[in-house]
Amino acid sequence: MAAAAGYGPHMTDETNPFTIDIGEDDLADLRNRLRNTRWPDQLPDTGWDYGCDLAWLKELAAWWADGFDWPSQQARLNRFNHLTTTIDSQRIHFIHQRSPHDHALPLLLSHGWPGSVVEFQDVIGPLTDPTAHGGDEADAFHVIAPSLPGYAWSGPTHERGWGVERTARAFAALADRLDYGSYGVQGGDWGSLISRQIAQVDPDHVVGCHVNMMTAGPPGHDDDFEDITPLEQQHLDRATWYMAEDNGYFRIQETRPQTLATGLNDSPAGLLSWIGEKFHGWTDHDGDPFTAIDRDTLLTNVSVYWFTQTINSSTRMYYETMKAPSPNLGATGDVPLGVSTFPNELFSARRRWVEAAHNLTFWADHDTGGHFAAMESPDVLVDDIREFFRGLR
Repeated sequence: MAAAAGYGPHMTDETNPFTIDIGEDDLADLRNRLRNTRWPDQLPDTGWDYGCDLAWLKELAAWWADGFDWPSQQARLNRFNHLTTTIDSQRIHFIHQRSPHDHALPLLLSHGWPGSVVEFQDVIGPLTDPTAHGGDEADAFHVIAPSLPGYAWSGPTHERGWGVERTARAFAALADRLDYGSYGVQGGDWGSLISRQIAQVDPDHVVGCHVNMMTAGPPGHDDDFEDITPLEQQHLDRATWYMAEDNGYFRIQETRPQTLATGLNDSPAGLLSWIGEKFHGWTDHDGDPFTAIDRDTLLTNVSVYWFTQTINSSTRMYYETMKAPSPNLGATGDVPLGVSTFPNELFSARRRWVEAAHNLTFWADHDTGGHFAAMESPDVLVDDIREFFRGLR
């Protein structure tokens, strides 16, 4: 790929600067609602057996109400260059952080649920300015990190149809709007499927696709389940546990998101329980998730859903994608694919299954980490992204 062709920014009147600015009235309302929560009961000595542990939730909600410093977190987010634009009649918010190195490769990062662009705060700097973080300028990226349609400041959505396929096409259009003729894609959770779908719908411009959650079924060969390694068995067991014990939220969000929305949009404690339980269950820790992720970063992420009132439209991604699945969803064709696996991820397919269906050029297994790789293992994820894209520039 030619290093300079199509790499310059093309800012037109189609994009507008954006600053996150949550007012004091919204902060006061949040704190009052938290302080006046009508808490449910919990059976004694049940912990997390029935869902989010009440004692854990009360302690976290108390900190959110009376200790958490939103203005500082808002300032931290506003360090980045935020913009909005309209694509396919939908407002799209995105971070566009240019590298100081002119020949950097554009990289579009896609988050998932219950995440947001908050996840990427610790990877944007090393990706855009590697020399300031002990790296090589040859590994530099221009980062584009959109909020998914219906999420945060890209929401709410106003019509049906905003599933993975439509989102992928919108994000490919965003790269084109920024005049990036060649770019890479990366993501986890929904962002994994969206990134792979971008590679499918825009293969002439996507140079490579890296994901940190990889779903793939057995291709139907006689040796599909032969020679399974202990790590692969661990991943398969994790997926089995998820499907049997942990995907109730998925079924609700793909079938009745509107019913769920009234409670979550009205009660910050309810929203914290719904999202916080996933961060507890999907991160890699020995009982305290805040050894894996920062407590205030989690609350910043939940605050974004609360202040933008987009928990409802965010869950519609499940409904729209599952009600009208795209043909060959997640196929990447000839576009090079890179995969990083983490032990507490929900899905990590066998390597041979992925090789049978994709142009796999990079694979890295890691000993620690979970579903939110950019938050839990930012240095590891950055290293993998750099290594994967090195031969694709």
